[in-house]
Amino acid sequence: MAAAVEDQWLAAALDTAPAGRPAAEAGVREAYRQAGLPEPERIYWLGSPRAGAMAAAILASGTPNQASDAQSVHDAPSVHDAQSVRDALTRQGWTPGQSMGPSVRRQIRTEPWAAARERASAALGPEGWAQLGAAAGRRSWELVMDRVAGRIRLRLGEDLTADFPTARPRLLDAIYGQHDGVWLSTFEAADRLHSGLMAGLTGLAAVARHCGWWWAGARFAILTERPSLLARDNVGRLHRGEGPAIEYPDGYALWAWRGMPIPTDLAAELPHLTADRIGAESNAELRRVMLEHFGYERYLQEAGARSLHQDDTGTLWFLPLTGDEPLVMVEVVNATPEPDGTSRVYWLRVPPSTRTAREGVAWTFGLTPEEYRPQVQT
Repeated sequence: MAAAVEDQWLAAALDTAPAGRPAAEAGVREAYRQAGLPEPERIYWLGSPRAGAMAAAILASGTPNQASDAQSVHDAPSVHDAQSVRDALTRQGWTPGQSMGPSVRRQIRTEPWAAARERASAALGPEGWAQLGAAAGRRSWELVMDRVAGRIRLRLGEDLTADFPTARPRLLDAIYGQHDGVWLSTFEAADRLHSGLMAGLTGLAAVARHCGWWWAGARFAILTERPSLLARDNVGRLHRGEGPAIEYPDGYALWAWRGMPIPTDLAAELPHLTADRIGAESNAELRRVMLEHFGYERYLQEAGARSLHQDDTGTLWFLPLTGDEPLVMVEVVNATPEPDGTSRVYWLRVPPSTRTAREGVAWTFGLTPEEYRPQVQT
């Protein structure tokens, strides 16, 4: 049961469909009522969490930060600037000078969460609550909060610091919408065991099922769209070589390779990389991204790697890298032929200290060269 609940919330957390606006707005109003607050006078919609944070900064005092308006959006020219965000708010009925009031995130999210946790722990016992949390949320927490939402938050902090500094503190007031499903799943699973444990959280849950990040103010609420594209690798990390790994309807995007955010200018270069360009890159982490995209075998060949050692297990290749540890790899041939009779070649990256091919192959199995003595190779 717990795993099924987690699967449903994980699907919601990774959903890329357009927001269900009427249902999300109804959830917002319910969340305010459950917190004992008046419903928001108005709900505004923006196209991404970046635009949402900017809108929250504009509405915090009722007026935009003029110094920030003059700054350009450096990393994603299709993303709306501060003027465009103000225009979007105005089209939805905002009048300059109107403030959303102080953040009520604590009343809307923090306090109901703490109260629900106390009820669940009392009903299930501390050990039962911990076990349920592990069964209904541990997997999705890593996949969503660590590998998706956490990356978005870090990137937003960097972007807003550069382009709209007054919006960066608004990230602390964000409620994570669909990404809150990773903890809501545990409470829903607990509620199925002991009815009533979701009391006070149903409004938050409704918003999480239907939209992205949002901001709650005493007078106004700001809701944002879910991403329109989300690309991940086989272990759930943000990953895409031919375009952004996350993209929002207003054009805000994040490029990433195997979980590592990369600058848009590098993303544009990836399809056209050369060995010389990779060798000239001074940032070791970005160079590793380039190498993975370009291909280690191809790079070793084009950059002039030298053979250090050869034996019956394979060939050990060595290539120095400026500002980084050397690239050392073992070239091995699969002993089992393919259906067409050819033998597949594999390249295994091994520690720089490796001095023989056997040592390198043994290391991949966690063995010493003396221990690695396969009777049959497959």
